[in-house]
Amino acid sequence: MRDQARNKRSALSSSEIEEKSSSICRFLRDLLKESDPVMVYISKPLEVNTKDLIDFLLSSGKRVIVPVIEKDTRTLRLSYITGNSVMVRSTFHVHEPVGNEMPALPCEVKTVVVPMLAFDQAGNRLGYGAGYFDRFLAGQPHLKKIGLAFTCLETGCVPCDTNDVKMDLIVTENGIFSCGNYCGNYNEAVAGPDKDPIH
Repeated sequence: MRDQARNKRSALSSSEIEEKSSSICRFLRDLLKESDPVMVYISKPLEVNTKDLIDFLLSSGKRVIVPVIEKDTRTLRLSYITGNSVMVRSTFHVHEPVGNEMPALPCEVKTVVVPMLAFDQAGNRLGYGAGYFDRFLAGQPHLKKIGLAFTCLETGCVPCDTNDVKMDLIVTENGIFSCGNYCGNYNEAVAGPDKDPIH
C-alpha cells in the first residue's frame, strides 16, 4: 500500500503539489483560528507543503511547534520556532531547527498537523512505517489531530492495529472532513464546495 501511495504522489507535478498545498493551507487558516500553539510537521518534497502555513501562523502571532526526530529512541522531541529560516536539513533529510531549538512540552500542544502517506474515511492514517507520530500521538490523547494529504491518496481501508492513532479531521485540497473521532467542538470543520464531509 505504501508503494502504491508513493507512486500516486510521485505522479503529481511540482505545480500540482504547490496548487493543492495552497488550497489545503487556505482551509487550515480558518480551521486553526482558535488554536495556539499549533504543532506542524516540516514538509519534505512530495508532501503537502507546510511552509506557507507556518509562515501564516507565525505572522498571525501564533506559536508554532515542530517535531525533531530522535533516531536512537525512535521518538519525537518538540521545539518552538520563530521562522522557516532556522531550519537545516537533518535526520531522514527532514528540515529541523538544529542549533536553534527552543524546547516545548507535549502538554503545551493543543492541535497537531500530521502528514499522511494515505488515509481512509474512518480517519486511519498510513505513515512511513517508523511509527514516530503514532507513538507520540498515543501518549497525548488530548490533542486535536489533523491529517493532511492530497485527495488522490484516499484509499478504501488503511490496515491498522491498536498502536495506530486515528485522525480527528482530514484536510485535502477538496475540503475539511470530520472523521468523528474527537469529542470536542469542531464547528469549523466544513466540507469543501464540491464534496460532502466524511462521517
